[in-house]
Amino acid sequence: MKKIRFALAILCFPLSLLAQSAPEPIAPLPSVNQVNWQKMETYAFIHFGPNTFTDKEWGYGDAPLSCFNPTKLDCEQWARTLKDAGMKGIILTAKHHDGFCLWPTKYTDYSIRNTPYKQGKGDIVGELAAACKKYGLKLGLYLSPWDRHQAFYGTPLYVEYFYAQLEELLTQYGEIFEVWFDGANGGDGYYGGAREERKIDRRTYYNFPRAFEMVSRLQPKAVIFSDGGPGCRWVGNESGYAFATNWSFLRSKDVYPGYAQYWELQSGHTDGDAWVAAECNFSIRPGWFYHESQDNQVKSVEQLTDLYYRSVGHNGTMLVNFPVDKDGLIHPIDSARIQAFYQQIKNELKTDLLAKSKVVASTSRGKSYSAKAVIDGNDETYWATPDGVLQGTLTFTLPKKQQINRMKLQEYIPLGQRVKSFVVEYLSGKEWLPLKVKEETTTIGYCRLLRFPTVTTRQLRVRFLDARGPLCIHTVAAYFAPNALESFDVQPKEIKSLPFTATQQDDGFLIDLGENREVKAFYYLPHQGDNRKGLISSYTLYAGENPDEMGEISHGEFSNIRNNPVLQEIYFTPIRARYLKLKANRMVVSGETPAYQQLFVQ
Repeated sequence: MKKIRFALAILCFPLSLLAQSAPEPIAPLPSVNQVNWQKMETYAFIHFGPNTFTDKEWGYGDAPLSCFNPTKLDCEQWARTLKDAGMKGIILTAKHHDGFCLWPTKYTDYSIRNTPYKQGKGDIVGELAAACKKYGLKLGLYLSPWDRHQAFYGTPLYVEYFYAQLEELLTQYGEIFEVWFDGANGGDGYYGGAREERKIDRRTYYNFPRAFEMVSRLQPKAVIFSDGGPGCRWVGNESGYAFATNWSFLRSKDVYPGYAQYWELQSGHTDGDAWVAAECNFSIRPGWFYHESQDNQVKSVEQLTDLYYRSVGHNGTMLVNFPVDKDGLIHPIDSARIQAFYQQIKNELKTDLLAKSKVVASTSRGKSYSAKAVIDGNDETYWATPDGVLQGTLTFTLPKKQQINRMKLQEYIPLGQRVKSFVVEYLSGKEWLPLKVKEETTTIGYCRLLRFPTVTTRQLRVRFLDARGPLCIHTVAAYFAPNALESFDVQPKEIKSLPFTATQQDDGFLIDLGENREVKAFYYLPHQGDNRKGLISSYTLYAGENPDEMGEISHGEFSNIRNNPVLQEIYFTPIRARYLKLKANRMVVSGETPAYQQLFVQ
């Protein structure tokens, strides 16, 4: 009789509790490729080409092929350097906006096969592919949709040219982990000698769905980068950080290469319908291409460390650019700095103090999804709450009191990003106090890293306050980083300027030095921050003893200033003058009045 009652009891027991089924996925969801891509965390960018030798950021497309002759180029040096810095892959600018190709393409003469490098027999894409394979790094390629060299840019023929080159890159160099398309498309260019401005419809001209299909077919493991993905997205700045609140979602029908509301990309779209996580790209120097004048402006270990916490630690990846120098090598200053940064991060996040702690959950989905999963070091296990439970608490008790000033939290993202708000507290005496984290604790996603002043405690707890569905947390870790900075704020470069007064004019700025002075350089720092206005795209600089009778001393463009509003430097042959005028020939946003944050004259 007892056996019958037991059997009936089993039959009446809720099947969901017996099965301990996994939580239902919550869309949008990442693909396997996207999950593997985000696990790379840090990887490198290489910008190299004629700009390296002509000292420009955006080549016009008219640089002579004879200028390109790196005498010591060594792709294995690149690979060794970046491998030693913990990087997992390298993305090469196979073709930048100037149209020059670093591989011997069949479709244009404006390529490496017509340069002095290796007497026209070189193939830097191929050389890097071989170096990456040797050192266990993944290879990515950047093919600029814009081409300031080709005479037929803007016509249907160029689109076919673009896809022919893309197919070459996708089929000749082995497995590729990322294909990079940016949003700089259309504008001033050489265009076969036309030297004019050309505009295209960024939404339709390139027929990007065709590119997506080609990459998917020829490189099925690759993710595609652009403002709107579909594999990963630009983070909306070239400073290397995402917002603390960062969703891996975008509204796929809204965002396209050259998306006007680019600042939204720093946090993603809460209501997005596609998984497009953020890639945080920045250069280790102010410029993307090598300039000898920037040898003393390489980012410090403190800056790089801060950006790691605000990229990887804000649910993104960290893409660091290295401007290869004229010899064809990563500069020793850049090499030393990135490797010191890697050691700094390893030291700060070396020992997980929670690995041997006792962890208790307020609730769980069952034994297969218990709280122990968050400290077992297994990426495929996770603590989960029952259906309908959007809140929960994890309490950790350490073997003894420990100093703590860093934490890491990770969600199990194959089932979607869920957490909307959380708080971390520590036990001080008999009172639970919040950690003084100097940013909002909202989203987590793949990885969230927290920095805070050192506390000494034996107990920590994480309270998850709201989520899009049942919680799925696979890691909670805590660390002590001795003598580490809580944050790092970049300070403007100090420049000793001649005294002057500046007068705003409709088309620029008039500078009065008060008397005739010898001048040799002019510096323009645009407005900083997210709401940038008054950015000058192209300019002419005038000088003279009388404001009504000034001659031109320099002209050019402030390349990529919308995305990278760093200090712009104009050098010229020294001249005696009392007045200077920076005239805006073209604004980034047509109709805006030129503006600045600081001006300097030397």
